Amino acid sequence: MKRLLPLFLFLGCFVLFTAFLQEDYSIEELRGLYGGPSSGWPMPHLDEESKPGFQDIGQLEKPAYPADNPYSAEKEKLGKLLFFDPRMSVSGQIACASCHDPELGWGDGKRVAYGHSRQNGKRNAMTILNTAYYNQLFWDGRAGSLEHQATFPVQDQVEMNTSLRAMVKNISRIKGYQPLFKAVYGSKEVSIDKIQHAIATFERSILSRHSRFDAFMRGNKQALKDEELLGLHLFRTKARCINCHNTPLFSDNQFHNDGQTLLGSKMQDLGRYQHTGQLSDVGKFRTPSLRETNISGPWMHHGNFPSLMDVIEYYNLGNPSPIQRGAMVPDALKRYGTSARLQKLSLTKKEKAALEAFLKSISTQVNKIMPPALPR
Repeated sequence: MKRLLPLFLFLGCFVLFTAFLQEDYSIEELRGLYGGPSSGWPMPHLDEESKPGFQDIGQLEKPAYPADNPYSAEKEKLGKLLFFDPRMSVSGQIACASCHDPELGWGDGKRVAYGHSRQNGKRNAMTILNTAYYNQLFWDGRAGSLEHQATFPVQDQVEMNTSLRAMVKNISRIKGYQPLFKAVYGSKEVSIDKIQHAIATFERSILSRHSRFDAFMRGNKQALKDEELLGLHLFRTKARCINCHNTPLFSDNQFHNDGQTLLGSKMQDLGRYQHTGQLSDVGKFRTPSLRETNISGPWMHHGNFPSLMDVIEYYNLGNPSPIQRGAMVPDALKRYGTSARLQKLSLTKKEKAALEAFLKSISTQVNKIMPPALPR
């Protein structure tokens, strides 16, 4: 028995040390800590590569408008009309709003989007909520601004399937647009630049800044329930979500390989590599904001996860990303695996439920708006 005493002492110290590392707090303590300034919050569990330029989660400030496309109410109104106008497409049936429906979290609720002639797209239609805050647009970052982004779906043969020249011609023929363009730009002449600027101005108005999490951050300490508060703490610590989903946007505005390249399968998608051609970008996708994530599913670039718990379970397992046996995958691609930030988490059932509850607290109710009457 005496020989076992050192072992028992060691195990006891190990348990205490582990509990210390996990920073166990009561709900009352968490409410007091997170209800105060973020400088007094528990330290986030960050990898070294996440620390440079790190900014914690918090309230989202109003977006800035670029100097070459300043805000005006008239321009936002024009952009909204164009956004909902199917005459932007060759068929006259597909508008921007076809894939970005306000009643579906400004997405389309489908695994992948339907486009021209009911063709399936290759990726999930990302919500346009909070796109004002992104540095680069699309899952692979191929557009450098909202103005730049507005031209891609129009020309894509699987989406709106028309040329920019034909689109401008179609809108120019609609007499009801002429006074609207003149009110915004001083001339009734329609151009691609004017269309781009108007749509981008409207999209910058689609924001999510008033969730219960935001109310909590503004000082309402009861805005988050106990389970959601625990989820907030887990989000920043044991669950390690904060490594990629940081800043008030809940996105680091960067690109990571999250194990969803699906190399060797029929759904293989090399992500940002298809835009840059850089091997280091194989499998990397832009970190989406988690604001409104509860109403913007299904999730991931391929839309294969139908519930938030599916996503949580996947990350809890450490993002296994096996290459299918017999798959013809070049060795150069195999070398670029899942990000080291992703690890097995060993979350308990209670912790997973708390994390899901917190994610729902940074979502609001579905935004229902009436589609505008279009110019004739």
